Amino acid sequence: MEGDAADEEAEVPPEPTTEPGWVRREVAYRGISRRLAAHYLENLGGELVDTDDPAAATRVDGEGWRATLDAAKVTAAASITLTEVTVSFAGEESVLDELLPKFERKAMRAGG
Repeated sequence: MEGDAADEEAEVPPEPTTEPGWVRREVAYRGISRRLAAHYLENLGGELVDTDDPAAATRVDGEGWRATLDAAKVTAAASITLTEVTVSFAGEESVLDELLPKFERKAMRAGG
């Protein structure tokens, strides 16, 4: 499991802003880092906003979509904690319908 100090230190980002006709979707995965989630979004055509460091990324923008990333430690069982990354998407519905399954395949393969 990849734990980055920046995962716990960054401020919780606001939901991504929307354009007229855009929809919102949210997914959460345990066992991956914000750095890895940002890297996956970059591989899917997104660009980091306000940073060049995926570990510090709280927003990624792509063509027809935006995403904000938040990471928090959560208790999985008794004394076991994992990082849970929540990605809030806003975008054109047809774009998100294509983007989310691709992102989910990458996140599920890496996550626990």
